[in-house]
Amino acid sequence: MGRWVVARLGRALLAAWGIASVVFLLMHLLPTPLEELTLGESSDLSHVGSPRRLADRQAAQRALYHRLGLEEPVFYVSRSAHAPIRWYWHGTHNQYHRWVQQLLRGNLGYSYRTGQPVLALLQSALLYTLPLMAIAIGLATSLAIWLALGFALAPAEGGGWQALGRTLLMSLQAVPLFALALALLLLFANPDLLNILPADGMGTAYPPLGGLAWLAAYGAHLVLPLLSLVLAVLPGLVLPLENALRHELATPYSSTARAKGLTAWQVAYQHALPNALLPLFTTFTGLLPALVAGAVVVEVLFALPGTGRLLAEAAAAHDYPVVLAGVLLTAGARLLALLVADVLYYRADPRLRPSS
Repeated sequence: MGRWVVARLGRALLAAWGIASVVFLLMHLLPTPLEELTLGESSDLSHVGSPRRLADRQAAQRALYHRLGLEEPVFYVSRSAHAPIRWYWHGTHNQYHRWVQQLLRGNLGYSYRTGQPVLALLQSALLYTLPLMAIAIGLATSLAIWLALGFALAPAEGGGWQALGRTLLMSLQAVPLFALALALLLLFANPDLLNILPADGMGTAYPPLGGLAWLAAYGAHLVLPLLSLVLAVLPGLVLPLENALRHELATPYSSTARAKGLTAWQVAYQHALPNALLPLFTTFTGLLPALVAGAVVVEVLFALPGTGRLLAEAAAAHDYPVVLAGVLLTAGARLLALLVADVLYYRADPRLRPSS
C-alpha cells in the first residue's frame, strides 16, 4: 500500500509539472511580447514621438527585459522565424530551465506588478482561502449526508417535503455560481431589502484584531461566500447520495437489520450509509477542486483578498509568475483530490487493494 501511494503521488506530481510547463510555454510564446504587455500598462511611453522619447522607450524596454529575465530563449530549442527554417539548440541557458530550477528550490519567482515573491503573495492569500475552503467542505458534506438521509427515509416516515426539497436542489443545480452569489448579495447586503450582512471586503491583510471582536467581524464577512459555495455544490452531493441510499435500503441486509429491531435511522446511518458512500468517494473528493474554482468567483464578487481574487487580478494584469503559481496550486488540488479518492476506495473495499 505504501509503495502504491508513493507511485500515485509521483504520477500526480509529474502531471502537475506537465500542466504547468504547458501553461508556461504558451504564455511565453504569445504573439505580443511579455515586456510589451507589462510596459503598456505601467508606462506612458507607448506614444513615440521624438528620437529622445524613442530612446527612452527602448532603454525602458531593455531594463524591463533584463528585470523579467526575458533575455534568454524560452526553451531548449527554437527555430528561425523566416525561411529557410533552422533549429537551434540553446542548452540549459533558457527561461524554462531557469524556471524549473527555481521551482525545485521552492522559488516561484517574483510578481511582475509588485515585485514581491510569489510564494509570499500566495501565503498571504491562503490565510483567507484555506479557512473558507475547509469550512465550506465541512458544511457541504455534513448537510449533504443529513439531507440525503432525510430524503431517503421520507417515504417510510410519511414526509411530504421530499418533492419540494428535490425541486429546490435541482433548481440550485441549474443556477451558475456567480448568479447565485450575486442574488445572495442583493438579498442580504442590500439597503433596500435585508441589509444584515457586510458586502465589502476584509481589507488586504489578515485582520489584526483578536478575541470575540475579530471572530464576529471575520464570521460576518464569511457568511455570504460560504453560503454561496455550499449551495452551489450541495445538489451534486445530495441527489446521488440519496439514490445510493435508496438502493442500499432495499437490499436484504437492510431488511434483516430492521427485522432485528433497529429503527429506520439506525439502519440507514449504521448500515446503508457506509456502503452508499463507497461509489461516491470521487464525488465527495471532487469538492476540493470545485471549491477552488468557485473561490475565484466569490472572492472577486465579495472583495475577499484570497487566492481566487489574487489569480483573477494576476491574469487580467498579465502577471505570469502569479498565474503559473495558481495553475500549480489548482492542478495540485485536483490531483490530490483524485489521489485521496483512490486511497479511500482501497481502504474501504479490500477487493480493490493492490496485490502484495
